[in-house]
Amino acid sequence: MTQASHDISLDADTEIAIRQNLTLVALGKRPADVALRVGRLLDVHTRTWLSDQEIVISGRRIAYVGNAGTWPGDVAKRVHEPDLAAVPGLGEVHKHIESSHLTPEWEAALVLPRGNTWTCEASHEFSNVNGARTLDFWLAARRAGSPLKIFPLPGSAVPPTGYEHGGGWLGYDEQRDFLRESLMVAGLDEVMDWPAVWNPDNPSYGRLWGMIRATFEQRGVVEGHAAGIRDMPTINAFAAAGLASDHEAWTLEEFWDKLSRGLFMELRPHTLPEVVAGLLDKGLADWSQVALTTDDRSASDTLELGATDHNVRLAIKAGLAPEIAVQCVTINPARHMRLTPWVGSIAPGRYADIVLLSDVAEFEIAKVWADGAQVSDGKTYLPAVPKIDWPDWAADTINIGRSLEAEDFAVQAAPGRATMKAAVLRPFHWADDFLTFELPVRDGLVQRDESRNITKFAVVDRFSGAGAVSKMFWLGCGPRTPDTALACSMAHDKHNVWCVGSSDAAMAKAVNALAENRGGWALVREGEVVARVRYEIAGLMSCRPAEALHEEMQHLYAEGAKVDWMYEPTFHPRWLPGFPERLAFATLTCAPWRWVLVAPSEHAPQGLVNVQTGETHPVVF
Repeated sequence: MTQASHDISLDADTEIAIRQNLTLVALGKRPADVALRVGRLLDVHTRTWLSDQEIVISGRRIAYVGNAGTWPGDVAKRVHEPDLAAVPGLGEVHKHIESSHLTPEWEAALVLPRGNTWTCEASHEFSNVNGARTLDFWLAARRAGSPLKIFPLPGSAVPPTGYEHGGGWLGYDEQRDFLRESLMVAGLDEVMDWPAVWNPDNPSYGRLWGMIRATFEQRGVVEGHAAGIRDMPTINAFAAAGLASDHEAWTLEEFWDKLSRGLFMELRPHTLPEVVAGLLDKGLADWSQVALTTDDRSASDTLELGATDHNVRLAIKAGLAPEIAVQCVTINPARHMRLTPWVGSIAPGRYADIVLLSDVAEFEIAKVWADGAQVSDGKTYLPAVPKIDWPDWAADTINIGRSLEAEDFAVQAAPGRATMKAAVLRPFHWADDFLTFELPVRDGLVQRDESRNITKFAVVDRFSGAGAVSKMFWLGCGPRTPDTALACSMAHDKHNVWCVGSSDAAMAKAVNALAENRGGWALVREGEVVARVRYEIAGLMSCRPAEALHEEMQHLYAEGAKVDWMYEPTFHPRWLPGFPERLAFATLTCAPWRWVLVAPSEHAPQGLVNVQTGETHPVVF
């Protein structure tokens, strides 16, 4: 393997050799490959603009930055962009690439023209599908030549709680080995199971603290997830546990309370305008503990809105100075993740990742450089996308084991009963207890009640091959149209298959159609499969251009628009009428969730469990 190819996976021996070479190039004692001269350059360390600057590049790295004409060496190629302003390649401090539903090499083709040159991958999703192969997966595209730097953080939630199983198990030994294997591994992905952090009796307590310990030992960063944590004792306990960040603050007050207790705050677009405006009103002078982050964004939304550049534009529109907004997606996240030797600024030793702006105030991107070469012109991605033949461990992950039947989704009634009480949930149900409804019985089976917006929801084990199905009744989250069902293999964070439907036969048909596609979406309407979307890699991503995936998703939405979907207007504000895409997040089991439906297990044979306490309950009684 050449020195250049070693450079993309950051092994320590080659890193030393690269820096020894850069030292000589900076002194002019060795020639450089490219000198990029720009009209202006933002020094994010001092938040100042420098005029007529030259960036001298050797291989994939920067060797020298200074006033044009001051470098004493020889260079093979010179490029002059006098009308463009240079800022560092933009970084994502917390992003699930899986939520773009593109494999990493196609994610690169989508986000690099939009300025995103490096990403801290929050690998709860792939890690939960194949934990042992986490690093193999996230480093594959880079090793094949992709210019996008992916710094993996293996998932802390593998499994998400002690009441879930399948897809692997990560603990102290696994996290230690991940961190030792590559300098690209930045730390531990968001610690979400707060009850397992503070409660020694929780079944995940030892495993989770083992991963935290391994991360501390290797000087990595332990990322946090503090959803629903707003009282001062718990915020203080969260910070005291060593969980270094939070991206779940929804209000200015919550954001401020967590920021002032030492948490690195990662601000998502959902509430970015309000929080940025509020922080400015409060007179926040030091923004170094703040980053702008995407978390989850589909390829379709990125095509429409943008990538990290969208977050920057939102912040600028909310009143933040462009220079500070750029710091919040470059040097701030790089410092927090301890990645400043490689990314976060236009400075010697860093990767030559440079975003060239035609308009700073509007954050209009003209060109992007990555790894020392121009990779985009406008929105056009210039390099060839590396062809990766993903192996079976990444592609064959839907292991239901058999074709499902309507009977698999039936809920049996007790003998002789005309009605049964049912434990009922609804999307984003954070209450202390489940809802209870009396439901009719027909032919020995408990029935849905569409007049009260009650339908059926199921989780199918896709890991063991046993074809195990948990099912229960849900409020206001499914189709009213007869013989209709929607199934998906993206179900945060365990990513078993979920299905919602108006008939048991339609649910079976939808799950079987999804399995034939190796994952993704399947919509059955009035007994017929009318739309499929293929997520053939890990049941989460597809190996193709964003535009092709977008087209398939639009067909799914169009067919879904012909369905009469139930809706409860009192739901969480993120829950909207129409196509229930956000059901993929309604399977979360982290705080502040309590009662949830998981795949059947010895602990919870019917799948209904309180993840705060471990209590189980029958779905009908």
